[in-house]
Amino acid sequence: MAFEPDRVRTVTFDSYSTLVDVDATVAALADHADIDDPDPISRTWRERSMQYTLVANHLESYETFYEINRDALAYALAAHDIDLPADEREEILAVYHELEVFDDVRESIERLHEAGYDTYVLSNGNPDMLDSMVEHADIGDLVVDTISADELGTFKPDADLYRHAAGRTGTPLDELVHVSALWFDVQGAIHAGMQGVWLDRKGTPWEPFGAEPDLITEGLVELADRLEE
Repeated sequence: MAFEPDRVRTVTFDSYSTLVDVDATVAALADHADIDDPDPISRTWRERSMQYTLVANHLESYETFYEINRDALAYALAAHDIDLPADEREEILAVYHELEVFDDVRESIERLHEAGYDTYVLSNGNPDMLDSMVEHADIGDLVVDTISADELGTFKPDADLYRHAAGRTGTPLDELVHVSALWFDVQGAIHAGMQGVWLDRKGTPWEPFGAEPDLITEGLVELADRLEE
């Protein structure tokens, strides 16, 4: 489906990998462990975290995203034969409260705000994580609110979460566009009835499985350009 900017009233943004860079976990791992190459551990951590959310949905065994990240970090360290005490693991985990913000975030959301769009964060992150992310990204004056998976006890791409977002924003699903760097998040939004924008920050190919995004952009400035046309 082609992107239809004229339909859009409200924009929701994913948080991790979309507004803030989860690759910053590499530095946290390097600071707390004697590791020559922390990149594989960081990738395992992120992959396991995503897998745990998907499995949790099917098993109806919800834990907050912070708790899931704690479990995923424990697995990633063990899988790479790294033994760290619990207090050091907690210090690494705390990086999620201060992940590096992508350079285009403030500028682009401010443009959308000034153009009359309501902007929200729609994330798997639990409320404490989202509060710290919004503060760290300096966008508290631009986003109307954050919408957390914790409000329903279910993670993306469960369609109920996107429908819940529509209710929270007071916007019909077909007048919402969801922006995410995660392919399954984009597909979840489309499946629920939103338009879905894939933020392809790393120049990776789109998945051959499932629905195509309504729009692919390399950054948020390009999204603002399209919505201001």
